[in-house]
Amino acid sequence: MPILHLYDKLLQFSLFQGMSRDDLELVAGHTRFGFSKIERGKVLVRDGDPCHNMCFLINGQLEMETVAVDHSYSVTERIAAPNLLQPEAIFGLNQRYTHTFTALTDANFITVDKDEVMHLAEDFLVFRINLLNLFATTAQKSLLQPWRHCPRTLDDRIIRFFAQHCLYPAGHKTFRILMTRLADELNDSRLDVSRALNRLEDSGKIVLHRGRIEIPSMEALLM
Repeated sequence: MPILHLYDKLLQFSLFQGMSRDDLELVAGHTRFGFSKIERGKVLVRDGDPCHNMCFLINGQLEMETVAVDHSYSVTERIAAPNLLQPEAIFGLNQRYTHTFTALTDANFITVDKDEVMHLAEDFLVFRINLLNLFATTAQKSLLQPWRHCPRTLDDRIIRFFAQHCLYPAGHKTFRILMTRLADELNDSRLDVSRALNRLEDSGKIVLHRGRIEIPSMEALLM
């Protein structure tokens, strides 16, 4: 990839923003970048695969599936470039992906292995600060969740359930979950949950199928 084109691609990601041109030249000249492409319909990584590098989606769209620990339900989201796929998975106690990523279109990636990430963090202060900010922001959002205002109605509790199980609070979502399991998760009756879901469908915010709930726009549901 030409150096100038690589600059443009790297600057799309927060980890490299704020770096000087000289620093970016050093990064481009001394960092071992991997470049790859996968075709539409191919799986990039699966839930449970080890994470050995940071994977930057620079072109295309992916489908991201997250499955409950007991495999009783799942949510599928769509993500588009530019996007950094699970950067937290390269460090910490569990260095494995917790989502399955499948290409919705032909997609291109830049990858940086863990050793190179460590070198970048050691050699470039801006990269190190950006990396710390990325992880700190993720942790802060997670810690804030239990302290949010408790919804008063069943409809709002259902919406909160959907929102809490999505990585991105926007775009199209697909939940594969049985009505009985959703009722258990909400500690309510199946009949009441069914009525609430039908109210949300009547308002145009969700579309119900057998064992599947489509959310055309998470932004509209959260409004």
